[in-house]
Amino acid sequence: MTEATQPDAPKADATDTQWPPEFDALVAAPAHHTLLFENEQVRVLDTTIAPGDRTPIHTHRWPSALYILSWSAFVRFDAEGGVLLDSRQVPALVTPPPVLWGAPLPPHALENVGEADLHVISVEVKGEPS
Repeated sequence: MTEATQPDAPKADATDTQWPPEFDALVAAPAHHTLLFENEQVRVLDTTIAPGDRTPIHTHRWPSALYILSWSAFVRFDAEGGVLLDSRQVPALVTPPPVLWGAPLPPHALENVGEADLHVISVEVKGEPS
């Protein structure tokens, strides 16, 4: 298995007050995120963003392993609309490995600027197993 790290994402604690519940991906962007499984240690999301589609502003407060089902170029924007990441400008993301590691993401939107669905299963790691 190949692993790569997504650039640009800050670390954050899942209990941090900067992660308001109304910006959680399942609440703020339910048309793009589906809950597959959740317990005290992990949350598994199925995310699909169609070509030309842009998500509402949302967060991902836990780091995650991202399993790529289908890939497309994307642009990630901050809450004010500034560009955080354009995947077309990152050589490792032009043809990504099948699995990526992602740090928590504060409020952002993501636009699929490619020609295929961006379809990812994310396993968000909430903390150490009990």
